[in-house]
Formats: sequence, C-alpha cells, structure tokens
Amino acid sequence: MSNTAIDTKVEFIRLSAEERARETTLREHFASFWGSATGAPRDVYNTFISASPMVEGIVSEAVETADMHGFWLRPERTEPGTAILFLHGGGYNLGTARAYRGFVSQIVSRTGIPALTIDYPLAPEATLPAAPAAALAAWRWLVAQGYNRIAIVGDSAGGGLSLVTLAELARLGQSPAPLAGVVFSPWADLAFTGASMTDPEIEDPLIGYDYLQDCARKYLGAVNATDPIASPLHGDLAGLPPLLIQVGTDERLLDDSRQYAERAARAGVAVQLEIWEGMHHVFQLDVINLESSRVALDRAARFLRIVFER
Repeated sequence: MSNTAIDTKVEFIRLSAEERARETTLREHFASFWGSATGAPRDVYNTFISASPMVEGIVSEAVETADMHGFWLRPERTEPGTAILFLHGGGYNLGTARAYRGFVSQIVSRTGIPALTIDYPLAPEATLPAAPAAALAAWRWLVAQGYNRIAIVGDSAGGGLSLVTLAELARLGQSPAPLAGVVFSPWADLAFTGASMTDPEIEDPLIGYDYLQDCARKYLGAVNATDPIASPLHGDLAGLPPLLIQVGTDERLLDDSRQYAERAARAGVAVQLEIWEGMHHVFQLDVINLESSRVALDRAARFLRIVFER
C-alpha cells in the first residue's frame, strides 16, 4: 500500500494475498451475522456498527439541546476552535450517533481533532428535507459555540448527507467555510445512474440494489431523486472545499464515488479519490479485522491533519 499526496486525483490501492484472505473470512462473518440476526432492524444495525471499538483515552460526552442530540468524541488535548462534524450512515433509515461512537473515536484518535456526531431524523418517519436541515443546524450550532475550523466527515448515506451539506454551505456562502470533506462510500446518487448498481460482476456483501431503492423511496418523500438536496451528484459542485473519497471495488455505490469525483474535479474542486481493490461497503469500520481499514483511516486522518494545519 503506497503513500498518497494530498493533491493526487485518483489512486487504485491493491491488496495483498493475506489481506484478501482476511476479507474472505470477514465476509463469512457478515453472512453469519445477517443470516442469524433477530430483532428490530434498527437494533440489529446498531449492534453491527457498534462492533467498531472505542479507542482508549477518547472521551464520549452526550450533547442535548432543544434542536439536536448527539455525542462529542474528544481526545485528551484539543486545539481551540477545531472540530469534525460526523454524519452517520444507514440508508437514511437506520443508525444512531451512539452506535457510531466507536468508529468516530477511531477518526478522532488519528487526527487529534474532536468530533461531534449527531442524530438526524430518519425515514420513513421523516423525509426530505429533514436530514439536511438537521445537519445544517448542527453546523450552525458548532459555529455559535466558537468553532471556526470545521471539516465534515460521513459514511454511506451520511457521506451523501455530508456532500449535500458542503454544497449547501457553499451555496449560502456561509462563513466560516468548511475546511474539507471526507466521505467513505458516499451515497451520492439516489437516481441510480451508476452502472455499478446493477453490475453482475460486483459482489457487494452488505447492501443490494433493491435495498437501496427501498431506502430511497422512504427518504425522498415528494422530492425528486435528482434534486441536489437528495443526490449531491446532480448539484452545483463549484466552491466546495478539498475532498477525500474512499470506496471499495466490491460496492453497489462504487460509481457514486467515481462519478462524483469526476464532476467535482470538472468544477474545480481539489478532490482525491481512493479506490480499494476487493473492499466492501464502508470497510473502514472493520479496524479489528482488516489492515486496509486501519490504513484507510490513517490516510483519511493525514488528509485532515494537512488541511487543518494550513
């Protein structure tokens, strides 16, 4: 696995035979877990996500206001005014800030930057524009608290929501502007224009085309799938901050990342795309089992540290 400079546009990262074997074993675990899981879907998903462990020394602190619920994940020492806003995945139907604390602690421990992970209204109880409104409210809350150097990070649907939020902040000309965005396997296109969605050569062990279609129907409400508030791929990408996108080759969402990176680059955005050979959806969660997960998070942290140090 080679090192990447921050201005690299696209990099394909190949895996060793040993890592391929670990990935195969992990996929067997996925099949066993999802094949035997019982209970409410949201509880099962939270159990799955919570397997990403908390890092020792990272403090978790609940945040509760009239308009927001979430958690701070803080390292022992922080630089005043710096923060990450983390938006979780789950197809806009699943996931909680609490369940994601372990994963977010992995990012915080590597960057030394505190992160606020929030709950946002889930479908089908809530439809657009509820989730983007909650993300913008969290951003404004951070700014009101004195944070003026902020990056947005998210995975899967939360990655798509991160890109929606970055675009909306650019459109509004909000100050301070976000420093950067980092997204893991972002769901950027609810109109399903990417060929990877139905490519029979792709064996996605975690999410399928039918599942994503169902999630999209529940989330969109009356909003068109190509509306940028739903699908950031179809919006105006000019003025976005530097972006890092990481995605695996074995994903239905592979082309969401490839198409978004291409459009962002054409719009003049400094975008770095990492395509990881043989990796599944949001493989970064699996830090216990995969070297690739740990290395990908190390690279994401380096990207963020460089941006924050400018």
